[in-house]
Amino acid sequence: MRSKIIYGLAIMGLLAVGCNNPDDGSYVDPITIYEKVDGEWGLMNLKMVDEYAKANAIEPSEQNLSALFNYEDFKLRLNVDENMQPTTYEVLGDVPPLFSPNGYWKLSSAFQQPNGEAINIYLYSDAQKTTLTDELKLISVPGSNEQMEIQLVRTSGGNPFVSYSFKLNAVN
Repeated sequence: MRSKIIYGLAIMGLLAVGCNNPDDGSYVDPITIYEKVDGEWGLMNLKMVDEYAKANAIEPSEQNLSALFNYEDFKLRLNVDENMQPTTYEVLGDVPPLFSPNGYWKLSSAFQQPNGEAINIYLYSDAQKTTLTDELKLISVPGSNEQMEIQLVRTSGGNPFVSYSFKLNAVN
């Protein structure tokens, strides 16, 4: 008789615990990098690196271009649609173009890579995104400080010879 009571209590206890349905809130889609980079970005610093000089320990291998050629006016606007999908981009300011000043864009991945690899920003001249004009690397993804870093690398014969590092902060 005692064992039946213990079994009965155990079953009631399991039913009480098993029927517990915790409310963790409603489902929310994960935040993508598109949401983080959407908007207008102002230049904090622009550095040009002579990759050949750097590889061969020739100094100087770097030059700060931030205050030269009106780059202090440089702004980059990355636009997304209401579904957080990339649409157009535009370089604002009277600056010499280092890459195509307007067009369409997309990322190589909507989320950060677990292996830490940089995400590519592909720039296109057409809305169908078939004609690639340039490729940037997203070195630093914006977070709580609303800053990001992108890099443009120019190559010849597959070898990098100069790179430009743009440190940007959110304007809007």
